[in-house]
Amino acid sequence: MAQIDESTPPYLRIVAELRRRITAGELGPGDRVPSTRQIVREWGVAMATASRALTVLRQESLVRAVPGVGMVVTGAEPPPPGRGARASVRRGPAQGLTRDQVVRAAMEIADAEGLAALSMRRIATELDAPTMSLYRQIRGKEQLLLLMADAAFAAHRLPQTIPPGWRAQLELLCRLQWSIYQRHPWLAQVISLTRPLMAPHAVAHTEWALHALAGHGLDPNTQLHLVAALANHVRGTAVNLEREAEAQQDTGLTDDEWMTAQADVLSGLFAAGEFPHLARLTRTAVDLNVESLFEFGLQRLLDGVAALVGR
Repeated sequence: MAQIDESTPPYLRIVAELRRRITAGELGPGDRVPSTRQIVREWGVAMATASRALTVLRQESLVRAVPGVGMVVTGAEPPPPGRGARASVRRGPAQGLTRDQVVRAAMEIADAEGLAALSMRRIATELDAPTMSLYRQIRGKEQLLLLMADAAFAAHRLPQTIPPGWRAQLELLCRLQWSIYQRHPWLAQVISLTRPLMAPHAVAHTEWALHALAGHGLDPNTQLHLVAALANHVRGTAVNLEREAEAQQDTGLTDDEWMTAQADVLSGLFAAGEFPHLARLTRTAVDLNVESLFEFGLQRLLDGVAALVGR
């Protein structure tokens, strides 16, 4: 067996530990192995890393996928539906399954692993219920995403006390939206400005912004474009959150550490002198990250609103 140490890629460490559990009998034939979501939580890795580990175990024929059950240890068939203790357990949740349960389970999967891991079958597996039972509560994935987005906004309600001044109100709104995207990075992939989700708690944010701009002499077209521009800045910046988190977990490097590791590549790129301005900037202490982009862009947009209000 290959030596496992800190230099071993995370997915191989996970493979080694799950392989040990299987060979030691801690996980027997037919037992479910940890799902990608559980691996993400237990090992603190990205969804891609967890999926890669399970793929290796499948290639080694140690585990196999069972529809409606998940990944199980090779060697025994799970009890068929309608028989045995497993079937009785699966029937129980399905009978009392609620829409809120489905939405919460979907959000937990998306929070831990991203939207790519989300499917009705996967949610059913997490809830230990037949896949078709979910369709009694949710028509399909489009409605599910709408309900997930509405629940995300509902969990971070707008304050009842409104600060004085349009700028303070808009800044508070944008910071609240930023915190929602940080809590649910997948949400940035769901929100669309050209085809907005008709989610009541999300629509309330638009109403708040329009209220802040009302009474300042701006025509409706300008007001709506300003509201959309601010929302688009927050969402557009938040699109990077999920990818950055996955990259850091997969590589084990922070953004600064990754840039330091690219020093030789950058030196070679700038050696020919084709990018003098960019080369000059790299020799200066510039702190550019997702947070700084959000802050800088927000203040410049609000400065632009101030110019329009002033006119």
